[in-house]
Formats: sequence, C-alpha cells, structure tokens
Amino acid sequence: MTRVNELLRREIGTILYRVLNNTNFDMAAVTVTRVITNNNLRNAEVHVSILDHYNQREDMLSLLRDRRVEIQKMLSQNVILKYTPRLSFKLDTSLAEGDRVLNVLDALEEAEGERVPDDNWNAQGNNGS
Repeated sequence: MTRVNELLRREIGTILYRVLNNTNFDMAAVTVTRVITNNNLRNAEVHVSILDHYNQREDMLSLLRDRRVEIQKMLSQNVILKYTPRLSFKLDTSLAEGDRVLNVLDALEEAEGERVPDDNWNAQGNNGS
C-alpha cells in the first residue's frame, strides 16, 4: 500500500498542474503531501498543503473538489490499478505548522545569542562569583 500511495501522490501532483493550469489557481503554493488509500482501493484521501493564501484556502480546496472527476479520469489513464480510487481532498496544515515551529526556534536561537555574555567580560575575571 505504501508504494501505491506514493505512486498516486506523484501522479496526482503532476495531474494537478495539467488540470488547473488555466485557472487562477496558484500552483506554486500547492503540494500533495500524502495519499492514504483504503485497502480495497475504492477510496483515497489526498492531503494537500497550501502555503500562504490563508483567505483563499477553502476556495482552492473547493476547486480541487470540483475537478475531482477530471483528476480521477486522468489518474485512471496513467495508473493501472484494479480500481481507480475515489479521491477526497483534505487540507494538510502540517507543513505550515512545521514552518511556524522552525521560525520560533530560530527566534529563540537569536534571542539566546543576544544574551550570551561578552568574552572580554569573562576574561577579566568577572565570572559571577
């Protein structure tokens, strides 16, 4: 199933560029992060990360859901499986959350760097005792 999910993730990512090329859809902001297919291959959840565009995320997901049949059709032409799974698109915020955590860690490192005592002060014998 892992290989099937990875294959579907790559193919759907490629198909999105073809299907949504002529829309006002910012494809640079969209990443298919993972696909979770049921064991019977009938259904698959497609997790999509949309960077920035906070006010437009629901509209972008709605467009993906509206084009679901077209995406499935192209998927069935490119990937030969016993069944072509019915796709459902879900917003994946894990990349944005990870980016936020990294920014917080960077800010903490910068704040600690500012609080490090000057080496000259320690060299003069002022070690706080």
